[in-house]
Amino acid sequence: MTGYADDLALAHLLADAADAVSTARFRALDLRVESKPDLTPVSDADTAVEREIRALLATHRPDDGLLGEEYGEQPAAGPDGRRWVVDPIDGTKNFVRGVPVWATLIALLEHDRPVLGLVSAPALGRRWWGAVGVGAFAGAGPAEATPIRVSGVTALADASVCYSSLTGWEQAGRLDAMLQLMRDTWRSRAYGDFYGYMLLAEGALEVMVEPELSLWDIAALVPIVTEAGGTFTDLAGRPAPAGADSGDISAIASNGALHDDILHRLGRPAER
Repeated sequence: MTGYADDLALAHLLADAADAVSTARFRALDLRVESKPDLTPVSDADTAVEREIRALLATHRPDDGLLGEEYGEQPAAGPDGRRWVVDPIDGTKNFVRGVPVWATLIALLEHDRPVLGLVSAPALGRRWWGAVGVGAFAGAGPAEATPIRVSGVTALADASVCYSSLTGWEQAGRLDAMLQLMRDTWRSRAYGDFYGYMLLAEGALEVMVEPELSLWDIAALVPIVTEAGGTFTDLAGRPAPAGADSGDISAIASNGALHDDILHRLGRPAER
């Protein structure tokens, strides 16, 4: 493993530290939860995890930039265009309700291109990671790494499609197209958040779609899916993540074979 070996080792170190913080607060009786201005929840675990990651990056990569969901942007001190993007707990609503499907997302971007991603879901006992030219892997940690690959399903009627919720598709004017896609596939389930993308990378399903995301929701997922052989674009067919740092990023992730069909179905708003 070359190229991003040191960065991947650091990402695992960051994930180990994050897992120690988050698991200690999961299902804690004194967990503190507040609402952010956008009415999404944030717990004391979210902020504590991000502070821990920021402190470690300040020590190990002081010249790199950093964008975190809870504490915002820290510009790079160096000129090489490297920036870490962190979602301390993806799936906070699950976390605060005691549902074990949540994860810390860690990405490295070079000139705004995601080149490394790690997803750590300690309550599930599983971690996924990948980097450009390295491949994609899953396991409890680096010592138990197993290469992962998207499925070879080529017919939509045989495909399993995943999404987070239907309300976003309704707001985007694409609900009818999404419902028709669900009717035309073998199975549809709303696993939500990071998990659908990781199941896609492992070959357990074929499509994961979301109409509106932030950069920290998606940056770590892109290298894992693409290094596993999948395709990852926005609804306009541009390589993801396309858009600003928050609010107007969309995602169509697939095993590749079905991508053009899904893009054609969902990539156009409904006529009015």
